[in-house]
Amino acid sequence: MVHFVGAGPGAPDLITVRGKQYLEEADVIIYAGSLVNPKLLEYSKDVCTIHNSAKMTLEEVISVMERAEAEGKMTVRLHTGDPCIYGAIREQMDILDEKGIPYDSCPGVSAFCGAASALNLEYTLPDISQSVIITRMEGRTPVPAKESIQSFAAHNATMVIFLSTGMLEELSCRLVEGGYREDTPAAIVYKATWPDEKKFICTVGTLAQTAKENNITKTALMLVGDAVNAAHYDRSKLYDPGFTTEFREATK
Repeated sequence: MVHFVGAGPGAPDLITVRGKQYLEEADVIIYAGSLVNPKLLEYSKDVCTIHNSAKMTLEEVISVMERAEAEGKMTVRLHTGDPCIYGAIREQMDILDEKGIPYDSCPGVSAFCGAASALNLEYTLPDISQSVIITRMEGRTPVPAKESIQSFAAHNATMVIFLSTGMLEELSCRLVEGGYREDTPAAIVYKATWPDEKKFICTVGTLAQTAKENNITKTALMLVGDAVNAAHYDRSKLYDPGFTTEFREATK
């Protein structure tokens, strides 16, 4: 059996209870060494074989899984955050399907949740934004034309941008071109929930300058939208005394 496990955003105690249990039981662990906190490997048992996939190809990863399965061993494929977001898991699962190797997926806390916690931020403030767009700039991995930064920016919703720290000048230009104001609140969160986490509130127009001044070149998320730094917003109806719900009647 192969378990795809979300490691969480960084802090080793932010893995799920189920994910931790899988790590404790695993005979083989293949972890994304460029992003996963190595302290998570301390949950493994002494006889566990550990592979760093940062140095491996897809074919080599599958070969390890296949060999472990043939030997009746349990494998954990440990991805950063939640593996459903930029985790490259589908290509692994498709090959496992072809080979008849069973697998399942254990969700994790995504980095975009870790970034919000770093800033004590609510992405979906009433009357400010009720949508969160998760996207990235195109690099060596292309982005479909229908999902351009400009097209998403036109909504003026809350946006969380992964894998784009090295392209912040271009990102700012595309955000403004799409419809955000240059003074729209923004934030950069570096290594959310890690011991060396850093966080900076800025604006769409000062993203690149803020990153340069603080020597942020990778492993950061960009948060964009009025929800990042909203001073005024509507109160939630759910807890409004004048709002009737299934569980209580309005009191005024």
